[in-house]
Amino acid sequence: MSQDKQRKKSGKFSLSSLQYVFRHIIWPRRKLVIFGVILIIVNRFSRLVLPGSTKYLMDDVIGKGDTGLLQILLLSVGAALFVQAVTSFVLTRLLSVEAQHMISILRVDVQRHVIQLPVRYFDNTKSGELVSRIMLDVEGVRNLIGTGLVQMFGGILTSVVVFFLLLDLSPQLTLYVVVPLVLFGLISLKAFGYVRPIFRERAKVNADVTGRLTESLGGIRVIKGFNAERSEVAVFKKGVERIFDNVRKTLTATSLVTSAGTLLIGLPAVSIMWVGGSMVVEDEMTRGDLMAFIAYLAFLVAPLIEMGNIGSQFTEAFAGLDRTRELMSVPKESENPLRTRRLEDVRGRLVFKGVHFSYQEGTEVLSDISFEAPPGSVTALVGSSGSGKTTIAGLAASFLTPDRGVVELDGIDLSRVTLDSYRSRLGVVLQDDFLYEGTIRENILFGQPKASEADLLSAVRAAHVKEFADRLEDGLDTLIGERGVKLSGGQRQRVAIARALLADPRILILDEATSNLDTESEIFIQESLNELIRGRTTLVIAHRLSTIRKADQILVIENGRIVERGTHDQLIASQGRYHRLYTYQARI
Repeated sequence: MSQDKQRKKSGKFSLSSLQYVFRHIIWPRRKLVIFGVILIIVNRFSRLVLPGSTKYLMDDVIGKGDTGLLQILLLSVGAALFVQAVTSFVLTRLLSVEAQHMISILRVDVQRHVIQLPVRYFDNTKSGELVSRIMLDVEGVRNLIGTGLVQMFGGILTSVVVFFLLLDLSPQLTLYVVVPLVLFGLISLKAFGYVRPIFRERAKVNADVTGRLTESLGGIRVIKGFNAERSEVAVFKKGVERIFDNVRKTLTATSLVTSAGTLLIGLPAVSIMWVGGSMVVEDEMTRGDLMAFIAYLAFLVAPLIEMGNIGSQFTEAFAGLDRTRELMSVPKESENPLRTRRLEDVRGRLVFKGVHFSYQEGTEVLSDISFEAPPGSVTALVGSSGSGKTTIAGLAASFLTPDRGVVELDGIDLSRVTLDSYRSRLGVVLQDDFLYEGTIRENILFGQPKASEADLLSAVRAAHVKEFADRLEDGLDTLIGERGVKLSGGQRQRVAIARALLADPRILILDEATSNLDTESEIFIQESLNELIRGRTTLVIAHRLSTIRKADQILVIENGRIVERGTHDQLIASQGRYHRLYTYQARI
């Protein structure tokens, strides 16, 4: 069993988790933490002034009429209260702000890591789940650097100091107090060990429900189009009920701790009334000693209850930290030790040699794919849906890596090339013409934010974006909504093509680049694509076979294999699979 699985099963704070917290969270902020510890020490000692003064108030001021001492006590208590207020404010202000700063840093670190994970990881993980893990899992960690940490230290310090003060006042009474409190501590530890894996499960359930909610809101038109609101509400309700069941379990455990605390902390009070009262009657204790003991007891019990609450917060924090570390341990696609070769001058000769690929072990999507795309050539991939065309494009874009065989660029194995040096020379227009919420201009500049206005306008004209942008009130500065919802499918596609044009790539991949265009727009785009592909090695995937007649070579893909290859005229003349597809579309 791995350490991580053991940690999940036991629910305890593993040594590795504690080491990680110390090295990466506490140690970099050690000066602030030390300052916070000093403040909490001053704060907690100032709190002991009030119960300590109770003895002198009862025995000397009230018992002996020492009014001079009363003034000293009042000044001391007043000064102590002022110190408490100031140190509490400074402590909360500094550590709470730093805790939030730490959360923001962690979120950026996690997002930076996630966005560099392989495409395969995203294929198997809900985007909403990742959003939840980036935004929510790190939230609880604030208690590891915020006031929770120093309050834990302050609570322990206060309890230790008060324990010795109680011993000094009455060892006998102290014994009656300590035994129930030790039992309370043991019950609390057991409860925290029980709830930690439940907190981990809650984070997972929250991520699942958030993922589904994100998907449903993104596909609201589909839900309404199929009148599926009722079923979607039922799915969400089931997820929320899973969260409720999880919360119920944690509330049961924490309620048990609270109830045990009420009972076990109440028992010493009864003992003090009985034993302490008898000792005062028999002159073994003064009234002031008994009052001071009772006051100190409150300052012993309060930190223990406070530490119980903080312990619950720490349990949740470590559960979130475990999930965050799991996510951060997933290797980034750039961390492949074989990827050491940087591309310099790219001619654009793309070659597939005996490539095999499968998404799931035992089920090949591509089998023995071999072809050469010379520099500046256009290679079209044709075939029925699910035949493997998009997978070939993914391999050419280095989104995927072959299980067997090699994809080469200018004689260099792409699996050994650094991704940034290759993708800086790559242009992609995918089936999912994804656009960010923002303006048309921002989306076109997405890959080249420092491009000149002249280059931007050139891409806009070439992709025929100008044709519809000029009709909009704000032109290129028009807000297009989430995923470009305010634009038509053809308009979104043209923005995506303009984005690829501006990138000025050496390798170009067009996956259904004209799939969302009407006939008129398609004619415009084909004209601009003819300019775009000139001098660039291009892979084109298209169901509309009329758009690829001028391709230098056409590969017909079926069941993950190349079943035909040649030019349009050659394949028509052979009257094979391509001829049947083409003539069928022509009739339509």
